[in-house]
Amino acid sequence: MSMDMKKRSFKKLITLSLTLAMLTGVAGCGKQQSLNAETNPDTPVSDVQFPLKEKAELSFITSAPATSTQDPNERTIFKRMEKQTNVHIDWTCFVSDQFSDKKNLALAQFGNLPDGLFNAGMSDYDLLRYAKQGIIIPVENLIDKYMPNLQAVFEKYPEYRTMCTAPDGHIYSFPWIEQLGAGKEAIQAIGDIPYINKKWLDYLGLEVPTTTDELEQVLIAFRDHADELEKEFDIEGGVIPMSFIINNGDQDPAILMNGFGEGYGDTGDHFAVTDEGKVIYTPTQEGYKEGIEWLHKLVTEDLIDPEAFTQEWSTYVAKGKNHRYGLCFTWDIANIDNNTDYVMLPALTGPDGVRNITRQNNSETSGFDRGRCVLTSSCRDTALAAAWIDQMYAPIQSPQNNWGTYGEKDSFNIFEMSTNDEGGQMLKHMDLGDQSPVEVREAQSVNGPLAVLNEYYDVYVTEPADAKWRLDNMHEAYLKDMNSKYVYPNVFMSIDDTNKVSQYDTDIKKYAEQKKADWILNGGIDKEWDSYLKKLNKYGLQDYLKIKQKYFDSYQKSLESTSEGK
Repeated sequence: MSMDMKKRSFKKLITLSLTLAMLTGVAGCGKQQSLNAETNPDTPVSDVQFPLKEKAELSFITSAPATSTQDPNERTIFKRMEKQTNVHIDWTCFVSDQFSDKKNLALAQFGNLPDGLFNAGMSDYDLLRYAKQGIIIPVENLIDKYMPNLQAVFEKYPEYRTMCTAPDGHIYSFPWIEQLGAGKEAIQAIGDIPYINKKWLDYLGLEVPTTTDELEQVLIAFRDHADELEKEFDIEGGVIPMSFIINNGDQDPAILMNGFGEGYGDTGDHFAVTDEGKVIYTPTQEGYKEGIEWLHKLVTEDLIDPEAFTQEWSTYVAKGKNHRYGLCFTWDIANIDNNTDYVMLPALTGPDGVRNITRQNNSETSGFDRGRCVLTSSCRDTALAAAWIDQMYAPIQSPQNNWGTYGEKDSFNIFEMSTNDEGGQMLKHMDLGDQSPVEVREAQSVNGPLAVLNEYYDVYVTEPADAKWRLDNMHEAYLKDMNSKYVYPNVFMSIDDTNKVSQYDTDIKKYAEQKKADWILNGGIDKEWDSYLKKLNKYGLQDYLKIKQKYFDSYQKSLESTSEGK
C-alpha cells in the first residue's frame, strides 16, 4: 500500500471510529492484538546517517493551533528537516483543542496506526495503558543505539532518564525538556508570583511591604485613597486593592500564606515535603489554617476583589489592562498589565517571624513533559524513526522547535542566525516589538520532542528577553527565602497507583479547594476544621500520602545510586 493510500485509509478509519463512538459509546481500544514492532533492529547505524541516499517516508500524528497552518510540511522547520534528512513525513494533523479526543480514536486503529505521535500529549496513564495494549512500543534500545543527541542529554542529566523510565523498567516515550536555571534558581521554581503596583506605592509615599501586617496596611491605603488614584492615573472602573483567581494555578494567592505556621503555605497540587523527607498535604497544616483566616480578614476589610472567587481569565486580564490592580498574581505581569508599573512582592514575614517561599513541585528538573512523542507497534522502520526524532534533540534544532525559527521571508521571525564567541552558529532572539510572542511562536514552532539545556544559552541560543527579565527579578526577590530542602519530584507511578491517585485527586483536591474558596470568602474555618480533616481522611488522604511517600523515597534512592555511580 502506498503512503497516500495508507493515509486515506487511516483517515477513513478515524471517521468510522467517530461514528461508532457516537452510536455505541465505544471508548476503549477494543480487543487487544499482538502487534510487536522490532524495538532493537539490526539495522547498522550507518544506514540511518543523514541525509539518506534514497528518500524515505515516515507517518506521524501531530497537532497545531487553530490560528496556524494545519499542514506541518508548510512550516519552515520541517521543510529544512526534510532537506537535511531526505525523509518525507506524512502528517495527520489535528487542531490542538480537539487533539485529545482525536488522538484516542486514532490509536484505536490496530494494524493501521501511523509510525508515531509527534506531539503525543500522553499522560502517564496513557503511556502505561497503551503500552500494555501493545499500541506503543518501548524505545530504550533505540535511544541507546540510534539517538546520540538524546543519549547525550541523558548522560549529562541522568535524572531525565530516570523520570522517563516506567515502573516496569521500559521507556515508552521521548521527552520535551526546557531548562532555564536549575533547582532553586529554575524559572519554574515559583509560578504564582504576586506583583504589587509600585506606581501607586510611590504616589502614596509607601514602601514595598515586607510583612503580612505591612501588606494589609498598604492594601488599606489603596482602598482609602482610591479616588485619588483613579483621578491621578485615569483608572476606569475603580481601584481594586487585590485580585486573583482562586484555585487557578499561577493566579492563586497561596504564596501569601507562607509566613504562617510552619511556612509551607500552599502549592498548586497541595503537596510539600519537609526537610526530613516527609510528604505532607498543605491544606491540613496549621499554618494553612492561619493563612486562610488572614485572607478572610482581608475580605471583611473590602481589600479583595469580590469577583476573585468566580472570574475567568478574560475578565481578570481585562481589569488588569485597565490598570485597576494594586496587587495581583500570575506567572508574568505582562500577561495582566505591564512590567513597568509593578514589582514582585517579596516573601512576607508572618506574625510569628516565619519567612519562607515554598517552591513549585516538579520544579527541581525544570520544564519536563514525559509523554511528548511515541512510536507505535505499526512502525516497522524503528531505527529510521528514532534517528529522525533524534534530530529534534540537536542543540541548534531544539530551540527552533520550542520557540520558532529564522529566515522566514514573508513573516516575522523569532530568531536571526548569528554567531557565538567561538564562531559557531547561534540563534539570537529578535525584539518582537508590538508582535504577540504567542502568535509568532505558534506560527513557527513545532514543539514535539526536544531539549533546551542551560549550557545552550549564549552558545546555541540567547535567552528570551521576557524569561530573562522574570528570572533575574525572581532571583533578586525570592532566592534568599527559598528555605525548603525538597520539592516533590516528577515521578512515574504504576498504572494501579496512577488510577488511585487520579481518583484521590478527584475527591480530595476538589473538596479541599472548594473549602479553601468558601473559607476565604465567608469564613468559618476554625469551626469546621476538625470535620474537614475527618472528611479528607474518609476520602483516602492517608493512603494518598502513603503512595506519594513511596515514590518520593524511591526517587531519592535512585538519585543516590546515580550519584554513587558517577
